[in-house]
Amino acid sequence: MRIAIASDHAAFALKGILAAWLAGQGHDVVDLGPDSDARVDYPDFGFKLAEAIAAGSAERGIALCGSGIGISIAVNRNPAVRCALVSEPLSAALAREHNDANVIALGARLIGEDMAKACITAFLTTDFAGGRHQTRVDKLGAPAPAKDPA
Repeated sequence: MRIAIASDHAAFALKGILAAWLAGQGHDVVDLGPDSDARVDYPDFGFKLAEAIAAGSAERGIALCGSGIGISIAVNRNPAVRCALVSEPLSAALAREHNDANVIALGARLIGEDMAKACITAFLTTDFAGGRHQTRVDKLGAPAPAKDPA
């Protein structure tokens, strides 16, 4: 699988570990930066990752920052991308199964290397269930005003 990965400076070290591990698993890894742990702004790399996914340059993406929150918000600005912030494998699997997430975000300051790998494994090995979830996922890419339930 072709996987794009991007981070900010706080997650630079974890990005390198995960990129090497993924390549060792036989994946084609596209490292979108940064190239060092010098201070950078997470939105720049979140937007870059989202563009790669939206353009079809990668099938899945992994977004990393200190907490995972900021970069996940940046990635989700692109309507073609569904990024879920996860911290354990069940959430990663459900993000795929129910939400057809094509990107996961992880917080490097909050999650260890082994847990990050477990989350990524669940994310990459879980299929989208489709069915009743498909209509909801379709709405994520083309939001419409909510209808008044009354």
